[in-house]
Amino acid sequence: MSGPLEPISQNRSFGGVQGIYAHASAETGTQMRFSVYVPDHAVGTKLPVLWYLSGLTCTHANVTEKGSFRAACAQHGIIFVAPDTSPRGDEVPDDEAYDFGQGAGFYVDAAQKPWARNFRMRSYIERELPALVAEHFPADMTRQGITGHSMGGHGALTIALRNSGRFASTSAFAPIVSPLNCPWGEKALSGYLGHDKTAWREYDACALIEDGARLPGLLIDQGTADNFLSEQLKTGLLALAAKKAGIPATIRMQEGYDHSYYFIESFMAEHVAWHAERLNA
Repeated sequence: MSGPLEPISQNRSFGGVQGIYAHASAETGTQMRFSVYVPDHAVGTKLPVLWYLSGLTCTHANVTEKGSFRAACAQHGIIFVAPDTSPRGDEVPDDEAYDFGQGAGFYVDAAQKPWARNFRMRSYIERELPALVAEHFPADMTRQGITGHSMGGHGALTIALRNSGRFASTSAFAPIVSPLNCPWGEKALSGYLGHDKTAWREYDACALIEDGARLPGLLIDQGTADNFLSEQLKTGLLALAAKKAGIPATIRMQEGYDHSYYFIESFMAEHVAWHAERLNA
């Protein structure tokens, strides 16, 4: 079981409350922090939930401080939850590189030593944290959407595809769409899971679609000036996979935008509104 929820900070914003919370995670064996924005609402009202998964090197703080989501969430009555990207701490294994170890959990359950003990971000996001959110916040867990950026876009896509029917809406900003076919993915999945690539397929959005997983729809924004586009992100592979599978996908190539939070904040309100249409239907 998760440990008690500890409020770290709570601030009034757009009529609601932006909070940062910590708890002892049974899955990771560490203290985990996450961010939750709860809009103003009538007593007893349950609100839909939008999950946001962050990218490499990020914590919950990046989107909380730079994501520009609160006004839109307040307008549409949506709870916004942003977890961390990995377990952290002096006793947690790490790597000198920015794209592996702490800050780079890739939303997998690791199978290789020394990572397997703590790096269980798949189970943390799919099971442990949702149970905690349902217990402590006015969340309607029958109405969930998920989004994310880069590595977090990979996480959002694969979690939604593996959990058919859980999410009414799925979107992403500049996602890694096929870890099987990019250097970031090859490094992370071989390190966390081993070299048998059949075990990687459940962590690859394009492979999951090829293997039969489906979504009711998809919204992707990708900047044309993103320096990771051709080598790491490969948005075209997802477009092809969705078309072949008959998944309705809106994939918008945004001219001149890069990989930064300047890009994310430019389109965040549109993503929140897109999720709201489906979550409040």
